[in-house]
Amino acid sequence: MKDFEIIYAYTRADAIADGVLIDVTNMAIEAGFRYPVALTHAAWNTCVAVGSDCTHQDELGRLCDVLMLLWFAIGRDPDTSILHFNVCYIDGAGKMTETLLKAICGPGDNAEPVITIMLPCED
Repeated sequence: MKDFEIIYAYTRADAIADGVLIDVTNMAIEAGFRYPVALTHAAWNTCVAVGSDCTHQDELGRLCDVLMLLWFAIGRDPDTSILHFNVCYIDGAGKMTETLLKAICGPGDNAEPVITIMLPCED
């Protein structure tokens, strides 16, 4: 097998440093997860971020909800590396919104298992 020169690599650590992924590992560990967990910027903005017009919810509470709903989804189907699960939250106008999220358990920068939560249209 020939040796190939890597021209460019964009790692998970790079994505976290750039804000493309938001590392929530500390909170995930508190929730019982054993692997590092991150959300894509789009998933964070959709399901966790709270606008200034929303005074009855906070980001910590929404993040806890996302992690717990993922935890329950894993419990229902522990033998898969890709899961879809729904998250419900109340927006700033007081309207209940439901969003489908996708979680993938795959190799991290050093081939360790990591979980990434994203919108279904993301890879």
